[in-house]
Amino acid sequence: MKKRRLVSFTLVLAFASVAHAEDNPLAFPLTPPAIDAASWVLMDATTGQVLTQGNADERRNPASLTKLMTGYVVDRAIDAKHITRDDMVTVGKDAWAAGNPVFKGSSLMFLKPGEKVSVRDLSRGVIIDSGNDACVALADYVAGSQAAFVDQMNQYVQKLGLTNTHFETVHGLDAPGQYTTAGDLAKLSRAIIFGEPDFYQMYSEKSLSWNGITQQNRNGLLWDKTLHVDGLKTGHTESAGYNIIASSVDGQRRLIAVVMGGKSSKGREEQARKLLLWGQNNFDTVQLFHAGKEIGHENVWYGNPHRVSVGSDKDVYLSLPREDVKRIKAKYVIERKDLAAPLKAHEQVGTIQLVDGDKQLASYPLVTLQAVDEAGVITRISDFIKQKL
Repeated sequence: MKKRRLVSFTLVLAFASVAHAEDNPLAFPLTPPAIDAASWVLMDATTGQVLTQGNADERRNPASLTKLMTGYVVDRAIDAKHITRDDMVTVGKDAWAAGNPVFKGSSLMFLKPGEKVSVRDLSRGVIIDSGNDACVALADYVAGSQAAFVDQMNQYVQKLGLTNTHFETVHGLDAPGQYTTAGDLAKLSRAIIFGEPDFYQMYSEKSLSWNGITQQNRNGLLWDKTLHVDGLKTGHTESAGYNIIASSVDGQRRLIAVVMGGKSSKGREEQARKLLLWGQNNFDTVQLFHAGKEIGHENVWYGNPHRVSVGSDKDVYLSLPREDVKRIKAKYVIERKDLAAPLKAHEQVGTIQLVDGDKQLASYPLVTLQAVDEAGVITRISDFIKQKL
């Protein structure tokens, strides 16, 4: 395809605040920290870019990180208006720890059969207390049974593109055939973060009192004032090891650290802290292009008007090494010999290329920002003659 014209322009880089994932994986020459765990991922939440990872696709036991999907399904049921946060749920016997030997020694909200609890408080019990009993009570209310709720969990696995995840329980206690990966959990966490703000706010709550029992959130990083962590979850079983997902906010930038198979509860926190600090110290998330904002204009043969503005039809963000940001330039290439009317609005006519010197880092569609209709007969004849000259 002939490149008709190449125009360079300078990027105005602004800190990102809206989520838009891009299909442009970049490899960075930075040396990441050594992580003492079975698998891990550090993701930029705004872009969905993985900044560093180790064994990110290794299938492992999720333990209580399963509850992230439990909460996500409940939140989607609220969004769909199938239930509300204020609905009162009658706790069944299957959610009563004393009547369920599988719950012995596990994390509980300490619900009592027959008591009425709001969906909001049960959700807090899942998130803050990691209550297996609260998971069962919500599953029964939302889907009618634990088995039906697990089916919904796995439907959302497909919708979110979690290719290495399958759930067998609503709470995460060990079960054959239940697995996930650090990479998939980062994607799920990102979906939760950009869901309902008041639902995500629960992940930052440090304690919950219920039936006279006060429990602390097991995510110790919530107390770390230097990191600004506001979620998400921990998990532990003998077979899973110590898991944690921590999300931190630094200005308008958010990172997600997933650590699976850590050596201890404090150890998992230290590994997540290493990842978050490395990301905060070495990367900036920048806005490259604004949706609908002109970055150039081009002549259009046979058109009325004879000119069309070109740019990106969506906001584009990228996480880049801090030291590289000032060197990054952009250029756009028209990939047609001539632009001729009619042109549709948002029709792709070329590419926007992000470059660092001679190295192309990423490319994005270049589109028309408005439609161009065909001109009248006289103008078309005039343009035809001009083209032949």
